[in-house]
Amino acid sequence: MRPLLGLLGVLVVLGTLSSVVRTLVIPRPSRSSFTRVVSGALYIPFQAVADRCRSVERKDKVLAPAAPLSLLLTLVLWLAAFMLGYALLEAAVSDLDAKAAIGEAGSSLFTLGFLSSHRSALTAVDFCAAATGPIVIALQIGYLPSLYAAYASREAEVTLLQSRAGSPPWGPEILARYAQAELLDSLQGLFGNWERWAAQVNESHTTYPVLILFRSARSSRNWLVSLLAVLDAGALQLAFNPSSPQTQVRMALRAGFVCLRDLAEVRGIGYDADPSPEDPLDLSYEDFLAGVARMRQQGFPMERTPEQAWPDFRGWRVNYEALAYLLAHHIDAVPAAWSGPRRTPSVMITPTTPQNRRPAAH
Repeated sequence: MRPLLGLLGVLVVLGTLSSVVRTLVIPRPSRSSFTRVVSGALYIPFQAVADRCRSVERKDKVLAPAAPLSLLLTLVLWLAAFMLGYALLEAAVSDLDAKAAIGEAGSSLFTLGFLSSHRSALTAVDFCAAATGPIVIALQIGYLPSLYAAYASREAEVTLLQSRAGSPPWGPEILARYAQAELLDSLQGLFGNWERWAAQVNESHTTYPVLILFRSARSSRNWLVSLLAVLDAGALQLAFNPSSPQTQVRMALRAGFVCLRDLAEVRGIGYDADPSPEDPLDLSYEDFLAGVARMRQQGFPMERTPEQAWPDFRGWRVNYEALAYLLAHHIDAVPAAWSGPRRTPSVMITPTTPQNRRPAAH
């Protein structure tokens, strides 16, 4: 019986250690089943309550604590798993009963020292446990600043987009507002910023997948919807104005859908890596025309008609539409225009273009 307890203890300790290392130490995408199960299990009750909320604001308020709480719960469960594993090892190398083994393991793991033994076998296990507790807690303390720095970096660009695209953001609204403000020459700068943003989010959110579930400070903002809006604006720009500068727009589109694909892999979502430009879209042609009307209303220049531009726009959007819709459904993002369905029936929110308040010429 003791060898079996010892083997089980070793497996529990090593398995938990592997989860800690994969989550906190390895600076690359490395999926941990333990953290994934903890996060998923914690999210279920929050999502169940959110599904019964009628307003977007209330739903966002319910879901906001889920991801941060999963970090705290993960730490607690790591320590509990280590205590169980070391208790099994204590019982395996001594004649301690379950209660005494747990007490000694906990005393050592949390470096309290109220229980100790002079037997060499137990002392060796106690030393390992005493080293494990502070190391795990220290790693978690160091992990949180990196996590929140990545979150703050992500949200800064999302907040900046609000004045450019409305809230929630929408691809046609970006081009409409730039046209209204006569700032079309600065569109290349927008796409350059979002190419870098997509690369940074790709790196941080694949390394720390819990960031995918972190929500913005306001219910009308969302990182995924913002990215989708910028990608749609780029696809519309290329489709309607093929003679305009294309390099930066194409690079932003490429970085954006590569980011979505890498995040989908982290979440275990399948996708078509080589879609055909002829594949159908979930976005209807009628919805496309509604977006074009918003752009035309604000004077956005168009070299092509909507009928001519639609095939090119569709050819770009097939690269990211399905993934964006799946991720938006998964994280229950704000129901923005052109962003797909949600878990519960929702009215899609379209931003309103601000009125032109320039003084009349004299």
